[in-house]
Amino acid sequence: MKKLFLPLALTLAITSQHAFSQTKALFNGKDLKGWHIDVPEMDKNPNVINPFLVRNGLLVSLGTPGGHLITDAQHENFRFTFQYRFAGKPGNCGALVFVSKPRDLYEMFPKSIEIQLMNQNAGDFWCIQEDITVPDMEKRRGPKEKWGVNGDKLRRIPNLTDGTEKPLGEWNSMVIECVKNSIKVWLNGVLVNYGYDATASKGQIALQSEGSEVEFKDVKLTPIKALSK
Repeated sequence: MKKLFLPLALTLAITSQHAFSQTKALFNGKDLKGWHIDVPEMDKNPNVINPFLVRNGLLVSLGTPGGHLITDAQHENFRFTFQYRFAGKPGNCGALVFVSKPRDLYEMFPKSIEIQLMNQNAGDFWCIQEDITVPDMEKRRGPKEKWGVNGDKLRRIPNLTDGTEKPLGEWNSMVIECVKNSIKVWLNGVLVNYGYDATASKGQIALQSEGSEVEFKDVKLTPIKALSK
């Protein structure tokens, strides 16, 4: 029987289509099915407003009270993608991966590694009771003796670029890939951070309510076997 050889473009298209078929929406545009809310203030006051809601098909974090929207399921070896924009004044928010123990820092933040969404700092890593290594570690993180994952330690690892975020009101596109103990982050198509030797390799995923109203859409997850180059 004669062997068939597919053109490279067609092979890549089929591979891409297969990956696309594995992609699943983490937000259905209607409700928060598949997620649960952890807002400490709601423990004390059951009448306090829930900061996470669905509005006009968008997932909205109101910013206050502070807390997290956490996936019910754990994930490993994945590409997490979403679009976000600040609905009013630009401010603070974050996406967390490798999430495990809730309220493990300051009785608020779950054990995790945060990918910062703060205006003008999007793509920074924040170590929350977990750690990660990056190239040029001392240059980017500061003196080694001050590194840490809690308290007043140097937990922030700044991103690699400036000016990557879109103007206020426009949608930003975030891609976070996690494979084994490594994380790569792209913002609007630009590689903004890369880390390896993380102290975790799987966990839940979370979005923050941290001071500013943020809208999210196209929140999706794709299983992958290797980081993109």
